[in-house]
Amino acid sequence: MNPDLARLQAYPFERLRQLLASARPPADLRHIDLSIGEPKHPTPPFILEVLARALPGIASYPTTAGALELRQAIAAWLQRRFDAPIDPATQVLPVNGTREALFALAQTVIDRTRPARVVAPNPFYQIYEGAALLAGATPLFLPTTPESGFRMAFEALAAREWNDVQLAYVCSPGNPTGRVMTLDEWKMLFELADRYGFVIAADECYSEIYFDEAHPPLGSLQAARALGRNDYARLVSFGSLSKRSSVPGMRSGYAAGDAALIKAFLLYRTYHGNAMSPAIQVASTAAWGDEAHVRENRQLYAAKFAQATPLIARRLITSKPDAAFYLWAKTPIDEVEYARRLYAECNITVLPGSFLARESGGVNPGRGYVRIALVAAPAEVAEAAARIEQFVP
Repeated sequence: MNPDLARLQAYPFERLRQLLASARPPADLRHIDLSIGEPKHPTPPFILEVLARALPGIASYPTTAGALELRQAIAAWLQRRFDAPIDPATQVLPVNGTREALFALAQTVIDRTRPARVVAPNPFYQIYEGAALLAGATPLFLPTTPESGFRMAFEALAAREWNDVQLAYVCSPGNPTGRVMTLDEWKMLFELADRYGFVIAADECYSEIYFDEAHPPLGSLQAARALGRNDYARLVSFGSLSKRSSVPGMRSGYAAGDAALIKAFLLYRTYHGNAMSPAIQVASTAAWGDEAHVRENRQLYAAKFAQATPLIARRLITSKPDAAFYLWAKTPIDEVEYARRLYAECNITVLPGSFLARESGGVNPGRGYVRIALVAAPAEVAEAAARIEQFVP
């Protein structure tokens, strides 16, 4: 058995299941799940239609590199969205959702023959930690707290710590805070990567959930271009259709950036067996080529935030994020107890922030917070917000 498996902690949703197992919520209140970041908006019909027509394609093995048409569609979208010219032949790979790709990149780039650390935000997406541990590396967490404006304080790490860093995960817009990295932050991170020789994995799966059509979130490739890094050196950006197009079950995304890193990643993935289904590739090509459905999706989220945030803010300290679909809300009591009682008394599930974080410097930066995912249908979100407003723990 791989001994590194013993280093993994229980996934947050397994911990939540155990927490709520003995609770008996009111039978007259329907359950509303705001704990998991799974989009619940209807999948656009045109994507389903394209997918259905493409089903005969499953008669053929797909290539790991993906169809040229899909890579071209992704590259064209990156150019439109981030003003980031990219070569579809050498700088883009289709992936089966960002989850598996973020994990696999660590297995590709970590050199086990020398000390290896992986920088990650804290709280964080659990995959960053698991990827680091199973690659034989040690996670190095940077707390994102109110005191730092929920930013990763790269300057807090000493040179001796950066010397062993081989990979840095960043998430912008962030999970769970929704914060977007600034150009100055990207500049600092790029300079550190050049100085210490590590790779940057930019998790941007929430990049298309924002509230001002005139000011979309800054992306990593866009930041690199603005800073004259036209080859995207040491950078791999990850994006997905799951949130953008409400198709989480398609498991369709991309990795894009540094050509040398993409080449090595393709080699790893060839042996790992990760190739996207031909039918999914065709549907994904259509989805990346259309923006109308994405704008409609954003409008739904914007309306839900406008309706729910003021109600929830009457009981919990929270505000609308820069982007993404979470409220990061400070609780008046212990966040684990709050989540348990909210379920037991109101039949609503939210995720305790401490389940998304690790103790660092004697402090768990998720303690005292819950993550509320506004992913359900508008009527359900409105009902949940009303129940939370009335709930007095």
